[in-house]
Amino acid sequence: MASNTAAVPLRRIAREQIALATLLVALAVVCWWITDRRMDGMAMGPTIELGGLGFYTGVWVVMMAAMMFPSVWPVVGMYERIRAARSVPAVGTAVVVVGYLAAWTACGLVAYGVIRLGHALFGDFLPWEGAGRWVAAGVVLAAALYQTTPAKNACLTRCRGPVMFVMENFRPGLNGAFRLGAVHGAWCVGCCWALMAALFALGLMSIGWMAFIAALIAIEKLLPSRVAANWTVTAVLLVVGVALLVDPSVVPGMPDSGGSGMNMQMMH
Repeated sequence: MASNTAAVPLRRIAREQIALATLLVALAVVCWWITDRRMDGMAMGPTIELGGLGFYTGVWVVMMAAMMFPSVWPVVGMYERIRAARSVPAVGTAVVVVGYLAAWTACGLVAYGVIRLGHALFGDFLPWEGAGRWVAAGVVLAAALYQTTPAKNACLTRCRGPVMFVMENFRPGLNGAFRLGAVHGAWCVGCCWALMAALFALGLMSIGWMAFIAALIAIEKLLPSRVAANWTVTAVLLVVGVALLVDPSVVPGMPDSGGSGMNMQMMH
């Protein structure tokens, strides 16, 4: 009888976790659709025009939700379990997600400022026929190199350990929920910033490249073996980077090595 009684809460928790994971995936799907609609027909590649700050910020936040929500659910789900046991309002789980997106928004604004400064100082400083191809390859190869660093390992360890992370960073109240989400987002930025740099290099406004980078992030965060996940992502980035150096035409959406002009509808 006691075992049956104990099984009821466990089944309820399992249902709640499944419902939460389903909700995050559903929100990600909606964000993918919104991103696709907003990016339709836009230019792509290293020389991309980012638009105004308001437009860019809106697109960036939706992009991060689309790309990251499936990978972030272990931490959000663990917070939900602890929140329910510690009398934090149910909205605290949503506040965790807001804090997480806030960290990525800050990262996106830094990237926007750097690119804007480059354009202001040097104009179209990354034409594909000039430095663009080599810069894109260098960024992708640098992302592969970062995968092997202690900093990457430290950040990935925290991203892949939801139980320990939530237990160490849980604070009562909604302020604590926002802090937990922002701290997790900061570790996630530390883990994935090089992959995002590769996305800028390959084509920020490409749904195809977005999906490619999102898949790499999901692999390294959710694959059971951390070592296998990390080296899989490293190998894929190396292949893409070398291909850009040797023959860009074999990379989807890229022009041939003769610089015949970038396909402006890359992988759409």
